[in-house]
Amino acid sequence: MKKLFSNFEEIIAGCFLIITVSSVVLNVVCRSIGLGTISTSEEIATISFVWSVYIGAVACYKKKMHIGVDILVQMFSDKGKKIFAIFLDIFLVIVNFVILYLCIIFIMNSQEKPTPVLGISSNYLNIALLISFFLMSIHSVLFLYQDIKKLKKVGEE
Repeated sequence: MKKLFSNFEEIIAGCFLIITVSSVVLNVVCRSIGLGTISTSEEIATISFVWSVYIGAVACYKKKMHIGVDILVQMFSDKGKKIFAIFLDIFLVIVNFVILYLCIIFIMNSQEKPTPVLGISSNYLNIALLISFFLMSIHSVLFLYQDIKKLKKVGEE
């Protein structure tokens, strides 16, 4: 159960990616054997792909897999690196919460217009932004907490 919870974002993003690929492949197969196209296939693939991208971004953020340039940081001492990491964490907490706030405003101000084919609310697509930046904000706060603990350990030594 712990492994399931610790890989939650990866599992969800993977499921949406499976839906995306399955929808496209099914549509291609149906067209190839002469059954015509599935009208909802493209929209399902697009919605699923958006969800897989945003939830996948959270999974990468959680594992600190995003690109970083640390040539300047390498010149710091060990304590300097930890202090810089805390400033970077504070910056990322602020940025993620600002984007989360903007996502809330965006969703509240977006009209309840239906998608062209499925006729579902476009907010089902927009909510992916809100969930992903909410999760990134939580991870940012956790990173800040962990780096502060690391700095305290260095100070005690």
